[in-house]
Amino acid sequence: MFEFLKSITEWSLQKEEELAKKCVIPTQEIDKQIKKVEDKIKELEEEYEKNKRELEEILVKLKWIKVEALKCSKEQVDKDDK
Repeated sequence: MFEFLKSITEWSLQKEEELAKKCVIPTQEIDKQIKKVEDKIKELEEEYEKNKRELEEILVKLKWIKVEALKCSKEQVDKDDK
């Protein structure tokens, strides 16, 4: 599905480029489209940063859990040695 949408977008951009070369498309329309894309990029970057922070928090917790589990393993080895 994504490839289909990508193909449609590429086709649409080609048509708009042709219209721009013929001086038919208003620059205000292009400005609106540029703004939409810039806004979407900003939105995606913010979402990425939020998700990254959440994953980093999970990673820290998992590493702490591993430290605790290693302590248990060491204690078990110490008991077995006695």
